[in-house]
Amino acid sequence: MTSIDIFDAAGDTTGSMDLPAHIFDVAVNVPLIHQVVVAQQAAARRGTASTKTRAEVRGGGAKPYRQKGTGRARQGSIRAPQFTGGGVVHGPTPRSYEQRTPKKMKAAALRGALSDRARGGRIHVLESFVDASTPSTKQALSALRRLCERPRTLVVTQHDDTTTRLSLRNVGAVHVCSVEQLNTYDVLASDDVIFTKSAIEALIARQPTPEPTPEPTAASTSQTAGTESEVVQ
Repeated sequence: MTSIDIFDAAGDTTGSMDLPAHIFDVAVNVPLIHQVVVAQQAAARRGTASTKTRAEVRGGGAKPYRQKGTGRARQGSIRAPQFTGGGVVHGPTPRSYEQRTPKKMKAAALRGALSDRARGGRIHVLESFVDASTPSTKQALSALRRLCERPRTLVVTQHDDTTTRLSLRNVGAVHVCSVEQLNTYDVLASDDVIFTKSAIEALIARQPTPEPTPEPTAASTSQTAGTESEVVQ
């Protein structure tokens, strides 16, 4: 496990905590992370772009001029695609860009992103950004700058931590989200990730330690070997 310090709003160390290896020290699966991020960005698309075909454009029911004798190319409607104001060929129509992504894939991608930031020393834990219950952008910003100097920062808080949210909502390049909203894209789009102490405890509680895979016993090994020999015969 990786151990990190816990700071208060004044920048003093108040303790330390161990980051669970099954969340902050897993192998980074780059293709998986790419798939999850692309799916998340696709789901954010509105999908409302729309055009009209020649059948949907108003007008154009009459033939513009006779078939023969004009010396011009034959035309059947002024709403054909080659005319100004005509219909659009193969234009966009309203659609959903949503991609199905299983929950286990999202969770694995998030663990990989958090592990990458943890290995780079970019995971921080803070008791709170403000000493009192009154929001203070000045105090929250000074506490944030004591932890990291890189511009893009992700702050993860509890859902009911309105003091932190109100203190940092107008700070540029700082994104505030709750533990429930934490996702792979926001982690990768930020240089540093700052958790409040209660938020990281909630995150660890949401992802308990996986049970170890039981070792194969001698009886199961011999039974498997016997089955394989029967198949060969």
